[in-house]
Amino acid sequence: MSKLALFGGEKAIKTNNPDMFKWPIITSEDEEAVLQVLRDGKMSNYDISMKFEKEFAEWIGVKYALTFNNGTSSLQAAMYGAGVRRGDEIICPSITYWASCTQAYSLGATVVFANVLEDTLCIDPDDIEAKITPRTKAIVVVHYLAHPCDMDRIMEIAQKHNIKVIEDLSHAQGGMYKGRRLGTIGHVCGMSMMTGKSFATGEGGMLITNDREIYEHAMVLGHYERYKKENIECEDLKPFAGLPFGGYKYRMHQLSSAVGRVQLKYYDERCAEIRKAMNYFYDLLEGVPGIKTNRVDESTGSNMAGFYAARAIYKPEELGGLSVTRFCEAVRAEGFLDCTPGCNAALHTHSLFQTCDVYNDGKPTRIANSPEDIRKFDDNLQHAETIGSKHFQVPWFKKFIPSEIEEYANAFKKVAENYKELLEGDPGDPATIGGWHFFKHSEKKDKN
Repeated sequence: MSKLALFGGEKAIKTNNPDMFKWPIITSEDEEAVLQVLRDGKMSNYDISMKFEKEFAEWIGVKYALTFNNGTSSLQAAMYGAGVRRGDEIICPSITYWASCTQAYSLGATVVFANVLEDTLCIDPDDIEAKITPRTKAIVVVHYLAHPCDMDRIMEIAQKHNIKVIEDLSHAQGGMYKGRRLGTIGHVCGMSMMTGKSFATGEGGMLITNDREIYEHAMVLGHYERYKKENIECEDLKPFAGLPFGGYKYRMHQLSSAVGRVQLKYYDERCAEIRKAMNYFYDLLEGVPGIKTNRVDESTGSNMAGFYAARAIYKPEELGGLSVTRFCEAVRAEGFLDCTPGCNAALHTHSLFQTCDVYNDGKPTRIANSPEDIRKFDDNLQHAETIGSKHFQVPWFKKFIPSEIEEYANAFKKVAENYKELLEGDPGDPATIGGWHFFKHSEKKDKN
């Protein structure tokens, strides 16, 4: 076995090709589309955004699409469109980013957190059902790191309890679940399109749905300039046409809309290359002790879109109990500088969801409009609190170049093969692995 670079050996990764990780891919076509908006002085109009909505809806296969200035506002509008109001509860996985659920505060609702599954980091359907109360209005499902949630089970639970399902597609635009586009299975979907996402417009969000009532109610929350009596079907909205329901303005900047239209033309093709590269990388790691690949069986009609922020599953018991912290340290020494342990930290443990009084209600905002202290549901979430020690970052390849992918795979293999040398001096894992803002959205710059 070759000597670990951590102890003075030669690095496994010798090639430094920035194009392997550069994202998004911006060409002269994107640039010209943006320049045309600037030349026409249409930065704050709607015409380009509405064209983007139409094209996006046709591509993903829904009746309605609505652009937003960011993913956070699209998900707030999805909640409002789904009927989430004061005193209601939404169920959300504890392992996700703030924007999947925190907007419930502004609607007077509260968040009940659910566990996630170890091998997928997606919400656990069994825990969803355990957390349902008479006040549950919606389930927010996050296709975390592009892995599809168990939508069959989730939709069965939702139908049984007459609850809406909101899909957060921020990690998985273009992904498939048993032959169906992710985002089209629940009642409504919101997503981020910021620069670091698989589908990147620079900054922006999108809401999609097949439900006209949800669409119209989502529109009135932040697009009051666009709804008028003549194009509104919901009777409860007609008397208030054109009025800013929540005082919000959520339109997408048309520079982002212009980029989005160009990106959409090439997105499936580019994601296909990403999946080819990632699956090749994971194939090389099959059977390597300590490593389990985080992917789906594509023969089932499912896929992981653009493999956003790729991770692998760590099996310390196969490496003598070696901590994921020490494992990642050794991989970084081999040349992959972004090999870090963990995922998003469990949201329910943060003070924002435990003690913070955002609106001066005299009690934590999370329970300000609830007749009982729903924080009691957090008691079974120890699994979410420790799951970061079972995951680590792997390269998120954008190009299929086998020889270069093999170098990265060899770095992980080399560390796994030499794990016994790493046991001595292993500091173990810290109490918390990961963070609430966790993911990097800048271009990877590996240096040898």
